[in-house]
Formats: sequence, structure tokens, C-alpha cells
Amino acid sequence: MKAIVITQPGAPEVLQIQERPTPQCTTGEVLVKVATAGVNRPDVSQRKGNYPPPAWAPQDIPGLEIAGTIVEVGAGVTRWKVGDKVCALVIGGGYAEYCNVPAGQCLPVPENLSFVEAASLPETFFTVWSNVFDRGRLKPGESLLVQGGSSGIGVAAIQMAKALGSTVYVTAGSDEKCRFCEELGAAKAINYKTANFKDAILQLTNNKGVDVILDMIGGDYTPMNIQSLGEEGRLVMINTMKGKDVQVDLAAVMRKRLNITGSMLRSRPVEFKAAIAAALEEHVWPLLVSGEIKAVINKIFPFEQAPEAHKLMESSEHIGKIVLEW
Repeated sequence: MKAIVITQPGAPEVLQIQERPTPQCTTGEVLVKVATAGVNRPDVSQRKGNYPPPAWAPQDIPGLEIAGTIVEVGAGVTRWKVGDKVCALVIGGGYAEYCNVPAGQCLPVPENLSFVEAASLPETFFTVWSNVFDRGRLKPGESLLVQGGSSGIGVAAIQMAKALGSTVYVTAGSDEKCRFCEELGAAKAINYKTANFKDAILQLTNNKGVDVILDMIGGDYTPMNIQSLGEEGRLVMINTMKGKDVQVDLAAVMRKRLNITGSMLRSRPVEFKAAIAAALEEHVWPLLVSGEIKAVINKIFPFEQAPEAHKLMESSEHIGKIVLEW
């Protein structure tokens, strides 16, 4: 099969097409003929040598989410059959013509969505569900602040939280991105280049603060996140783009009874990811079918142009998801 391979750690140009053996479909897995794959920041980090995959994952073929058609079903798999159209969260190897996937991490492609749209869902939707609704315990009627509202994670979080009854605030880096986030369902988008998000949040909430913050920034955002949370607030970290070493006002944490948590999804067990898939199929997939939640695609690249897709991801100029297509 053809695969996009990280030939060595480095710039986008190190991504090259090579021939590789087609993966074996083992017990509990399905083999998917990949039509499309989403591009995500962890792919960029892996390409640079900063995000090594688990030992049991493909070491030099990136890609954490795919959509395509099942061509082989392993022993013990009862739900899926050859010919089924699925999208799936994978541990790596998504930038290839074929990818083996634990059956529980697959979800049906909604009939109203294309393979391009379906490939944009798994990594972000799994991440948002696990961190906002499971770890962050966001409930209807509560408020959520998403740092980076126009990212793939952001557009998923805005739609999911709003559809399930919460008020969503976001930060974004331009007025255009802010307008887009508000059109998508955010109650207010704050341009972090022209305003202090902490001051804006406290003004928007009458100094109460928000209930949950989903943060992928870290660094100097952390003290302001603490100040932006209300009593019993929950800060959920999923990345540290501005640095992992921070100062935290522990007195504020104690006074407001805050919870600070975070997670990395890639290395979690199959059973954990399968439980998220089941929750998404029950609570979110019907909203995709009805159109209340939609896939937000910024640009589609042929797989051969994976370096260009990575350049766009690193530029942060995109709104929504970047997808590769065979």
C-alpha cells in the first residue's frame, strides 16, 4: 500500500509517499480502506519528533482519524461487516491506503456526511467528549470557555456544548475567526490579540466566572484561566502550546474549590476509547444526522500534498478541519 511516511524528524517536506506492507487485521479489529484522513496538531508534533507514538503503534506513519470502507473483519467482531462505511479514531497509521482499527473505535458514517466530513470528526469529537463532558463534567445550564475556538477542537466543542444545553465562550486570533465562532453558536468570541480574555469573561459573567475551561495553550494563560473560573470550576488541559511550566495561585484554587485536570487520549486503552465512541453515538451522532451539529472543513488536500497540509496547520490560519483525501 501507499503511505505518507515521516522519513526523519523535521520540516513538512520530510513527509514522503512510500510503499509499505498492508496492516494485518487481528482479533477484534477491522481493516479499513482509507478514503480520507484528518490532519491534527499531534501529527505535526510527531513529524517534528516531539510526540513519539506508543510502542505498539506505527512509528513513522502519522494520522489519528480516518474514514473509509471496511474490507476485512477480524475474529470476534460482530457489529461490522465488509462494505460498511465507518470513521474511526486510530492510534496512528491513518496517512495510508489501509489502516487496521479496533472495532470499538469505529463509528458509522452518517448518511448525510461525505468521507471528507466524516474524517474530520473522530479525533476532535472523542477529545471534546472525554475532556469537556467526562473529565470537565459540563452540565446543561453551565458555561464553557474554549481556548482556540476556531481550531478543530474548538468548532467541535462549540457545537457539542451548545447543542447539549451550555453557554459557550471562546477565544480566537482574529475578528474573522471570532465572527465565525459566534455564527457557529458561541455566545461570545474574544479576540485574544486585542482583548484580555480574563477581563472579558468576568464582564460577560458578572464576575461569576465560567464553570469549565478547555485549554490547549498553557503557559501564561494558566493564571488567567484560574481567575476566569467560578466557584467549583474545572480547568481541563489537553495541550501546552505556550509551555508546561506555570505558576498557579493555590490560594485561589482552594478558595474557589477548583479542579485542575487534563488528559492525553492516544495511549489510553481500547476499552476506554470504545466507551467514548458509544457515548458519542448515543448523544452526538443523532445531532450530526439532524444537521444540528455539522462538520467544519477548511481545506482538502490530496495525500500527496501532506506537507502543504501540515504547513497550513502550523500557520494557524485555518478555521475548522484540514483533511487529506486519496
